[in-house]
Amino acid sequence: MILVIGAGGQVGQELVDNLRKIKGADKVLATDIREIKDNEGPFELLNALDEERLKELVEKYKVTEIYHLAALLSANAEKQVKFAWELNMDSLFYVLDLAKEGIIKKVFWPSSIAVFGPNTPRQNTPQHTVTDPTTVYGISKLAGERWCEYYAKNYDVDVRSIRYPGLIGYKSMPGGGTTDYAVDIYHQALEKGEYECFLKEDTYLPMMYMEDAIRATIELMEAPKENIKVRSSYNLGGISFSPKEISAAIQARMPNFKISYAPDFRQKIAESWPQSIEDTAAQKDWNWKMKYDLEKMSADMLKQLKIIKGLN
Repeated sequence: MILVIGAGGQVGQELVDNLRKIKGADKVLATDIREIKDNEGPFELLNALDEERLKELVEKYKVTEIYHLAALLSANAEKQVKFAWELNMDSLFYVLDLAKEGIIKKVFWPSSIAVFGPNTPRQNTPQHTVTDPTTVYGISKLAGERWCEYYAKNYDVDVRSIRYPGLIGYKSMPGGGTTDYAVDIYHQALEKGEYECFLKEDTYLPMMYMEDAIRATIELMEAPKENIKVRSSYNLGGISFSPKEISAAIQARMPNFKISYAPDFRQKIAESWPQSIEDTAAQKDWNWKMKYDLEKMSADMLKQLKIIKGLN
């Protein structure tokens, strides 16, 4: 049985759907701190900080594989510093310790481009480089990477990780991250025909369409253990673009769409992150290949959101 912790989040919803299509609906247990509508397979309430409840569910469902997604994201974490550290770190230890004991055979835990900082090379950021995060979220993700590698090297824990770029998908609303503008802009384009962006127009960040991110996650977990050479977290390059460029991609399909700019505290966070990522290690070790560029992603986002919103 596969357990997904944080199944109600932006990544969790789509990951659960895809895993159930591949493994079977009854083979994937979705959990979250809040009730979620889930008629396709088993669901249980789980606070990621409740270690005893986690153990109870692992035993009840005979779980052997965990995708641990629960976290407080960048912008929200800055408002709840101590809680963000507790949630992002303690919950990871609970999962890694189950794997250390041999109960769990394989773990996925997502990292982020937030591990990088102002002294990281901003163009084609390499796999191994300076990591000096300036946010609570980034600090916790960097610490998590080190602990994942530690458990892998010292206890032979099969833990795998990806440094997600900003993720863009149509099935859920933004979850409190600095890259959320690239999701919200499509919603606002369809609903209002305009968008006020909280980043400057020329702010480049690495992004990735959710379908690519989910596929990368599953492909990483399906790869042979001996192929996984990076036990901290793999870079994924994604697509690098600015608010000005994504608005142009939308305007190509919606000529009347307008964008304005009102940078807030998230601008400083964005400026501490890379503008583009180099991911040759992922390509070499488990044959990673991205499918969606900005144009293809924009076309599909607008198409899918029109269907969801009932627009012609």
